[in-house]
Amino acid sequence: MTTRRIRGAAAAVAMAGAVTACSAPGSNGADGGAAAESVVIGVSTEPDTLSPLLGYGKDGNSKIFDGLLARNADLSLKPALATSLPEITDGGLTYTYTLRDGVKFSDGEPLTADDVVFTYRTVLDDRTNNTAKSELAAIKKVEADGDDKVVFTLDYPYAAFAARTVLPVVPEHVAGKQDPNTGSFNTEPVGTGPYVLAGWSKGEKLVFKANPDYWGGAPKVKRLTMAVIADDDVRATRLRSGDLDGATLPPNLAATFKDDDDKKTHRATSYDFRAVSLPTGNPVTGDTAVRRALDLAVDRRAMVDKILDGAGRPAYGPLPLDDPWFAKDVERSQDLAEAGRVLEGAGWKPGKGGIRAKDGRPARFTLYYPSGDKVRQDHALAYASDAKKAGIEVNVESATWEVIEPRMKHDAVLAGFGSTGDPDFGLYTLLHSSLAGDGFNNMAHYDDPAVDKALDTARRSQDTKVREAAYDDLQRALVKNPGYTFLTHIDHLYVLDDRWKDLTTQTEPHEHGFASGPWWNVEDWQPTA
Repeated sequence: MTTRRIRGAAAAVAMAGAVTACSAPGSNGADGGAAAESVVIGVSTEPDTLSPLLGYGKDGNSKIFDGLLARNADLSLKPALATSLPEITDGGLTYTYTLRDGVKFSDGEPLTADDVVFTYRTVLDDRTNNTAKSELAAIKKVEADGDDKVVFTLDYPYAAFAARTVLPVVPEHVAGKQDPNTGSFNTEPVGTGPYVLAGWSKGEKLVFKANPDYWGGAPKVKRLTMAVIADDDVRATRLRSGDLDGATLPPNLAATFKDDDDKKTHRATSYDFRAVSLPTGNPVTGDTAVRRALDLAVDRRAMVDKILDGAGRPAYGPLPLDDPWFAKDVERSQDLAEAGRVLEGAGWKPGKGGIRAKDGRPARFTLYYPSGDKVRQDHALAYASDAKKAGIEVNVESATWEVIEPRMKHDAVLAGFGSTGDPDFGLYTLLHSSLAGDGFNNMAHYDDPAVDKALDTARRSQDTKVREAAYDDLQRALVKNPGYTFLTHIDHLYVLDDRWKDLTTQTEPHEHGFASGPWWNVEDWQPTA
């Protein structure tokens, strides 16, 4: 979940954004060629770590590292550190990769199969604080076969495994000498990627310089700065003033650049959804009838139209409407009358001020959203308004993640999640009961045997029809017993100076900014002149 990385620094970052966090885009020289060599991008958050061992870059597009595989613009897989897609044998239990010749880490040392083995074994080690390790749970063992081959043996056939090998590979000769949780590698990484970290001022900016020895060819953009600016308005102001070349912006602010001939807006569809977590440990949200009533009470279409200015879609579950795995029969409209009947049948009777109560307890709970996130604030307020129409009072509060995180077990949160590549990637960590309370995994402490069964069946089968049936069952189960109120899927909007040609976007996960937008492949950019 990207927003955990704000870590309470919103105010400080906003102040930093108002001063000279980084040089202006054209400061390298007056001619367009020199300016094109330096790019300054405004993003809302920064990572906790730059180590893949702790989860950085696990979905690909890391600028410092490469995985065995990478993704094209359409998310199809392509070779990266491997020479080709894997050889799959033994009924889907064995994946063999051959490494590309001549690849070196940025410190000059050669990449070997041992580095790949070290990376995966360390991620899977129980002592490593990587909350995404369940995504690699299918691995039984990983071994080197000489210097240039890596063999993965799986416990069970896992249809999505190849897509998990976009995981960045780290050098054993550096990271292997450190504690993966606390070592300097977390902030001083060494990789094989197109860029090298040149400096990191926490809460202010990260600066990357082109790797001249990159195996894929030296990038045309020689210097890439990610300016960390939590406040949306400050980010837009700095872009307008020329202090930034590009920025990620919410729809209302992106729209203010539509008449700017020097800038272009890029729109990326996403799996990124906004939802309200409904903790089972809360005496109100723990009642299935309350959760069902809230699901019926929300006006998703109004949220898309009014909050997102149409840049998104209603969310009827964790998978977007246009996803091939989406179960078409779970679409539903706001139905306040049915919400009232559900609550009435469960003993929640109208009470003082129109707020329902059961056994003397009012239908009231607190909903937190992260400070400084206007889109989440607007979702939270709209949600509270809809809930009140059903007789449920939602008290909306903003807070830093330091305040929110310890409360997630009992209080609702306006959350954001969503992963690309395969339904298993996002759904398992969001919903499986075995991961309840594991950091930001299953933050609602959701526990439904039918959903667990569907997740396990889909994860362990290579039969597409079996997987489709399992995910259909899961989505219908979420309607009957929602652990979250799913609200919207958000399109990501980026505004960028129009100085490069043939830029593209990918369909994106929740986490975006560094590895997303039209700069997902900045190493391949070509100037227009």
